[in-house]
Amino acid sequence: MLPDQSARLSAAWEAVAPRIGDPVEVALVLGSGLGQLAEAVEDPVFVPYGEIPDFPVSTAPMHEGRFVIGRLHGRRVALMQGRVHLYEGWSAQDIALPVRLMRRMGADALVATNAAGALDPALKPGVPMLIEDHLNFTGVNPLTGPNDDALGPRFPDMSRAWDPDLRALALAAADAAGEDLPSGIYCGIAGPSLETSAERRWMRSIGAHAVGMSTVLEAVTAVHCGMRCVGLSAITNAADGGPEQQPDTIEEVLENAAHAGRRIAAILAELLPKLP
Repeated sequence: MLPDQSARLSAAWEAVAPRIGDPVEVALVLGSGLGQLAEAVEDPVFVPYGEIPDFPVSTAPMHEGRFVIGRLHGRRVALMQGRVHLYEGWSAQDIALPVRLMRRMGADALVATNAAGALDPALKPGVPMLIEDHLNFTGVNPLTGPNDDALGPRFPDMSRAWDPDLRALALAAADAAGEDLPSGIYCGIAGPSLETSAERRWMRSIGAHAVGMSTVLEAVTAVHCGMRCVGLSAITNAADGGPEQQPDTIEEVLENAAHAGRRIAAILAELLPKLP
């Protein structure tokens, strides 16, 4: 962790602590097209990122750029209504800061959602996918630099980054909600350009099922600071790189993300009460 990160975290905590009320239990990150999940939070407290000192601010489409803190399905949550990305010009340490702040708020578990393209043709746009594991092809790591032992170990184990017990709970929650929930490996890239067809075929050949521009750095940060992770990808477009590959549009991506987001919301309604 770079030398100024502890000071940034302390400054952010001092700014939000008087506003959040009781400690939170679960941190949620909402990806592109999934911000409507924030509307279900009861007695919400809104903290725009721009009101927190030296804090990264979302610029991506459909990312509101604020914390929503309150109760959701019986749990105290800190919800990121919009995340920040490498392609916006933020660093890996900038992306780590909100996760560390939610951990400071009390969260023991991170529920990450994102929009992702389907490398596996069996995954169809508009459906959710449970993240089984990930590949970090962003080229960066939020833990690069001096380590702050107060936040986590120098060499955190990532062999079970996506907690097996929480994944089992997610599958049970999907079953209770009447939703299919295939599992797959998420490949994280920096963006903002979408992948070439050759890149998509190569990612699929090494075992990836879906690809997106977020999530992996948040998961590394969460594991480093002792949080358990579970993740759901909203499949937004076919991205297998085959001969029938069609150009992608942001309108298509957001429409399919919203459809998958409604299904993810139904799964979360069953999952959140069961999280340990």
